[in-house]
Amino acid sequence: MKGAPQVVAKLSSDPDVQKKVLDTTDALAKRGYRALGVAESKDQGKTGTILGVLSMFDPPRDDSKKTIDDCKREGISVKMITGDDTAIAIETAKKLGMGTNIYNATKVFPKNLDPDHVPADLEKLIAQADGFARVFPEHKYAIVKTLQKQGHIVAMTGDGVNDAPALKQADCGTAVAGATDAARSAAALILTSPGLSVIQTAITEARKIFARITSYTIYRVALTMNIMFLVVLSSILLNFQPLTAIMIVVMSLLDDLPIMTIAYDNTYVSKKPIRWQMKKILTTSSILGVFAVIQSMLLLFIGYMSVKNPGSISIFQVGNLSQLQTIMFLQLVAGGHLLLFVTRQTRWFFERPFPAPILFWAIVITQIFAACACYLGWFVPRISLWMICEIWIYNIAWMFILNIIRMIIEKVQK
Repeated sequence: MKGAPQVVAKLSSDPDVQKKVLDTTDALAKRGYRALGVAESKDQGKTGTILGVLSMFDPPRDDSKKTIDDCKREGISVKMITGDDTAIAIETAKKLGMGTNIYNATKVFPKNLDPDHVPADLEKLIAQADGFARVFPEHKYAIVKTLQKQGHIVAMTGDGVNDAPALKQADCGTAVAGATDAARSAAALILTSPGLSVIQTAITEARKIFARITSYTIYRVALTMNIMFLVVLSSILLNFQPLTAIMIVVMSLLDDLPIMTIAYDNTYVSKKPIRWQMKKILTTSSILGVFAVIQSMLLLFIGYMSVKNPGSISIFQVGNLSQLQTIMFLQLVAGGHLLLFVTRQTRWFFERPFPAPILFWAIVITQIFAACACYLGWFVPRISLWMICEIWIYNIAWMFILNIIRMIIEKVQK
């Protein structure tokens, strides 16, 4: 028979033999070797003769240390959870550059453990420990569940049947290549090639996607507020419809092209774990939306006064209300797309990372089309080229104002 040395050793009735097996196992463990006890029994396992201890070396994968180092740089805390002996776990942790504050799970976890209700002192230990050795499936599950209760987002890797409960409980269970069917079924992410380096790639891509979703949400809320309040306030205060039905349809179509390319945009990758902060997102988008409304309403009032009082404004002269509708159409299209540059990052819009080429050219193409439509009178009343330039200058000036406001919001909400 073969098995864990501490279990096989109990077959012998000689204490010296038992001690020698355990000492040999500890000596091998301190060098990072696993041990397998071998014995022979002639009475169905009641007693036995110890034949020896086999040493086995199971080194970490070549990319494990680099992956762990990369995860640490991403602000992720990495813990070791293993069924191996504590000494082996500590030795392996040293080779991987991990913390060596590793506990024997069989000693610190109660025998009548309820994984869903871990004692308070054990919860604190789980948070502080660098890892646990000699763990059983219920220990792994309890560790994951406890970390989640403490507010952490937990990812776990594993390959065996005994990992399945914890993989299922984790926010992102990851089954490594060659994992059992049970582990693969329980995991949310399955690695198809050997090694762990792809985990860091997954983290980076996930954070990029998160940043794109955040950018889109802030942009969409702010732009919707702008259009909605412009139409409502103009109708109430001036008894004037700033947009025709065809303008709204064309504007929606022009907005769709840049919005679709947000999925391919270059984004700043956070160096620490990020969470969905609905309050922060709504606050940012609402404040930007309010100032976007001010931007549009100010131009509307200037244009409206120019129509009602010809000659009262020397620089920005509007001939009639139909032209004013075209002006507001172009302002919303141009200003809305420039707002996208502001919402896509928390710093100046002209700093790295620059917009992805597909996003940049999507905006350029739609703006060229909108300008041509306004100058040539496609779908909208015609306005002069000079007036188109004035609207663009106005929007660019407001782009800097909105960017400053965005950075102030980020600073205040940190």
